[in-house]
Amino acid sequence: MNANNKQHVQVIIVGGGQAGLSMSYFLQQEKISHVVFEKNTIMHGWKHERWDSFTLVTPNWQCDLPGLPYDGDNPKGFMTGKQTVAWLERFAKKLNAPVREGVTVKMVTTDESGLYHVSTSDGEFTADQVVVSSGGYHVPIVPRMAERIPSSIRQVHSVDYKNAAQLPEGAVLVVGSGQSGAQIAEDLHIAGRKVFLATGDAPRVARFYRGKDVVEWLDDMGYYQISVNDHPLGKNVRNNTNHYVTGRDGGRDIDLRKFALEGMELYGLMTDYDGDNLIFQPNLNANLKTADDTYNNINARIDQWIEKQGIDTAEGPSVYSPVWELSEERTSLNLSESGITSIIWCIGFRPDFGWLDAPVFNGQGHPKHERGVTSQPGLYFIGLPWLHTWGSGRFSGVKQDAQYLCEYMQKYQAQSVKVFDCTKKSLSA
Repeated sequence: MNANNKQHVQVIIVGGGQAGLSMSYFLQQEKISHVVFEKNTIMHGWKHERWDSFTLVTPNWQCDLPGLPYDGDNPKGFMTGKQTVAWLERFAKKLNAPVREGVTVKMVTTDESGLYHVSTSDGEFTADQVVVSSGGYHVPIVPRMAERIPSSIRQVHSVDYKNAAQLPEGAVLVVGSGQSGAQIAEDLHIAGRKVFLATGDAPRVARFYRGKDVVEWLDDMGYYQISVNDHPLGKNVRNNTNHYVTGRDGGRDIDLRKFALEGMELYGLMTDYDGDNLIFQPNLNANLKTADDTYNNINARIDQWIEKQGIDTAEGPSVYSPVWELSEERTSLNLSESGITSIIWCIGFRPDFGWLDAPVFNGQGHPKHERGVTSQPGLYFIGLPWLHTWGSGRFSGVKQDAQYLCEYMQKYQAQSVKVFDCTKKSLSA
């Protein structure tokens, strides 16, 4: 037994989502002993943190986890939340990874020899290497102004939204127009609720253009193979908000201007609540124009590709023309007069790696790395947006990231075998 009576394993993986299990897949292939610690249950977020009408916004053919690519009969469709969970459960069952569910990692430190000490709710462990696969979306963001909003108003974060029926009768304010905010606003709109939407600067993209899903065109153009280092924005692309679009009902655009025509009330960025009124910046017109410009710019790049390749398409080039124009900016809304009874905060999450004692974070708490490899030997990240490519935080690129890290870790393991007491406890893969 080693000096601290700790169980030793070559690799500890923190997080049992698709990234952690993909990492396990390749470690199993190389017979590298490891364990996956998951504080909830595997795929917890997919099972419990999506709304009822949720669908993937990327086509099913992009779902490609190691050992189990998409196995359904609708590759160009968009799996619903339940279908996605069923596919992930098939993946987990086939993989049979060494997962310990319900185990929280409390602290990870290293000693002078570089050995990792991992304190968990299920005991103490050591490891030669650690992979953090818990993602970067940990703590739901709710602004401090929410504390001043009357208790009679039901407030929930997007992570807890399921459907319109869970909310009290009345109008709903959705704050944020990224992927979640735009889709939740649409869900409430379809359900017949009066919706107020406080927009941000999220861009939008067409679902289909000139006969194909825009994702297919971008894939043909090689966009999804571009590394973060080769992207025009460089690592700054990691800070970009995702384009809003939907896979619901076979996939379609989300056009906030169309919603406005149908009665949804749009505002600019929400900044405060003064005790009576919700306060907004006068930037709704700019937000809508920016989203439309991005939409048209992406389509224009597709047009250029089609012309360059000499592709014959049934549909010709087109430019989106606004179906609704803002008459004047509104910067305040009286809460009591609006009829709003619920607020849904869709303004994202912040990372929380407080349990990881390592000098690898920037000023915003995000890890610094090159393709998941940090400056601290033996410490890695996987499953983060733009870890290496656009698909790194999605089902389309995590396999490549896991395989790359496994090859790197295998070399590291061979070069830095550590000697411990021969009677130490051991975990097997």
